Amino acid sequence: MSDLRDRVALVTGGGIGIGRATALALAAAGADIAITYRTHEGDGVVKAAANLGRRAFALPVDVTDAKSVNQFVDEVVARLGRLDIVVANAGGLIGRFPVETMSDAHWRAVLDTNLSSAFYLARASLRHMGKPGGRIILISSMAAFSGGGAGAAAYAAAKAGMLGLTLALAKEVAPRGITVNAIAPGLILDTPFHETFTSTEVQKATIARVPLGRPGYPSDVAGLVVYLASEEASFVTGEVVKVSGGQELT
Repeated sequence: MSDLRDRVALVTGGGIGIGRATALALAAAGADIAITYRTHEGDGVVKAAANLGRRAFALPVDVTDAKSVNQFVDEVVARLGRLDIVVANAGGLIGRFPVETMSDAHWRAVLDTNLSSAFYLARASLRHMGKPGGRIILISSMAAFSGGGAGAAAYAAAKAGMLGLTLALAKEVAPRGITVNAIAPGLILDTPFHETFTSTEVQKATIARVPLGRPGYPSDVAGLVVYLASEEASFVTGEVVKVSGGQELT
């Protein structure tokens, strides 16, 4: 297992799903953790991390508000002493609307929740990453490549924007010894995303097209995050790694 002892990790949207699994995987690898949440409280994650002997805390944060993000990042450094690993996981579909009837408010809300939040987090975090070894990991989506399902144009656009942000950031901060990578999950079950917005029939049809014959789970993404956060991945930057079971091959 990758050794992340003496490292501090921040995960947005860490109370449930991919974010929860990621925070706990980072803690299991040795990192102290801080998470944000909105609707799913992070007390369980904090307790589980503490049981592993890690320092941990969770705070409610509106990641679409730059000032709130700045304050949270400052709080992480004040409480835990440093910041090494940043995972921009918070996001969501919010709703499904065809472009023809999509409101300006929905478009802005989806882009702010997924893309602007990642930008705010990266900007705030880079102010505290002064030494080589920093890691920034953005959780995008296979929708960035496929366009997503019905009514997901705003979501697909936001997740595609995260890929451009990943590449630009990777070039910008490489001279500082900081790596920036993105992960594009496919169908990941045991998350509120598909439980809320994807019918059982669509889930089954999607799984039937996955070459590996199964859906993904939060742990499939979390394991990759731990690798990208580790010293073993110190020469990996500007990459977008698909976690889809080969879904894009069909």
